[in-house]
Amino acid sequence: MNVDSILAGKGREVRTIRPGATVADAIQRMHKERVGALVVSEDGSRIDGIISDRGIMDAIAVRGLGVTEVAITEVMAKEVFTCVAQDEVSSIMAVMTNRRIRHLPVVDEEGRLAGIISIGDVVKHRIDEIQFEAEAMREYIVGGR
Repeated sequence: MNVDSILAGKGREVRTIRPGATVADAIQRMHKERVGALVVSEDGSRIDGIISDRGIMDAIAVRGLGVTEVAITEVMAKEVFTCVAQDEVSSIMAVMTNRRIRHLPVVDEEGRLAGIISIGDVVKHRIDEIQFEAEAMREYIVGGR
């Protein structure tokens, strides 16, 4: 199974925020939209960075609550790991685990945003896959009698 199969089920919408927004703006958006990360993008297509709930928490721990008034460009992750729709889910799981990241933007051939997947999406996909395989085995065993 590949990343495209996850996007087919959950959709390809990506929540973005402009680089000039403040950390407080990002917190409000993530709360309102119930997401754990926003892709930072001036045009909604190219990736400038990513800001996550964990990144915000780390910034507050290091810089104090006043960090909420600074531009997200000061605290966002500038090195953003991405994947493409054809990547295998198993390899994406390894990247997310090894890099300790929970959100991975999906890009097309030109590097434009094409979706985003979270570790929750990957786990749900894997659970669905295991349940499907278990049901197929049950039918095979019962059908073989």
